[in-house]
Amino acid sequence: MRAMLLEAARRPLREALVQTPKPGPGELLIQVRACGVCRTDLHVADGELRHPKLPLVLGHEIVGTVAEAGAGVDRFAPGDRVGVPWLGWTCGECRFCRTARENLCERARFTGYQIDGGYAEYTVADARYCFALPRGYDDAEAAPLLCAGLIGYRALVAAGDAERLGLYGFGAAAHLVAQVARHEGRRIFAFTRPGDTDGQRFAKELGAVWAGGSDAAPPEPLDAAIIFAPAGLLVPAALRAVEKGGTVVCAGIHMSDIPTFPYDILWGERVVRSVANLTRRDGEKFLRLAPAVPVRTTAEPFPLDRANDALERLRSGRMRGAAVLLPHATA
Repeated sequence: MRAMLLEAARRPLREALVQTPKPGPGELLIQVRACGVCRTDLHVADGELRHPKLPLVLGHEIVGTVAEAGAGVDRFAPGDRVGVPWLGWTCGECRFCRTARENLCERARFTGYQIDGGYAEYTVADARYCFALPRGYDDAEAAPLLCAGLIGYRALVAAGDAERLGLYGFGAAAHLVAQVARHEGRRIFAFTRPGDTDGQRFAKELGAVWAGGSDAAPPEPLDAAIIFAPAGLLVPAALRAVEKGGTVVCAGIHMSDIPTFPYDILWGERVVRSVANLTRRDGEKFLRLAPAVPVRTTAEPFPLDRANDALERLRSGRMRGAAVLLPHATA
């Protein structure tokens, strides 16, 4: 099968012919129909997330069809459409797993990091961590739901019942969570890279009441803010923007260092917190909610051999919505 391989950090992915994997007990062999390109993939490829399996097939927003089921699988059958997320395996035994916090499992393994992912024609996944996908989404539309949507949803829950919600970085995750937030009656204030008028227009098209650069103050205080951009300097900016009692949620898996800031912008029972990974329960809840909203994804397709182009578009901030690889498409 064809796959795009990461062989070392900070090097372009290499297209290669590799052996199609075989599913073991409890696993599915999945023919990949679409795989979203996530900022986490950039963090792995750029060496910001250390110690990945190498060589590695990136990609953890996988939509595919079950080609073969391993021994003991009773959830899915050949021909079923499934989604594969970032969380690929947990131990079920540590104190986090035993208290419904499998996202913090001490021995967790992640798709496209320790487990080969979806930048390939086929992948293997533990059936217990795969999701049935809602109808009404084609493969490319469904792929971003599996991380941008899931992590965005977990971050939204962490933000509490905030009515005035700031979103810093209006990319794949923000464009999905904005739709859920509006469905819940919240008002969205979108922050983009300074001068990104296209991104600000996109946010307003999705219902933001205000959109501006991340160097600007919103027209009124916020109740909460979610930071999707991996820039630590946005934490003090968001703290200044939220009212007393407000929450700032850092939603990325990696962020540059947070600069020092005066205590008075934290005082007043403001909270800074992170979200980490996801649980299967998060996935099940969000994938039921998405078609009810309905959440609509904006996805730009790329053939598999243009994975490096898709990553570079994401790195440069020139992506409207989400990039999605289609392994069986041609340029």
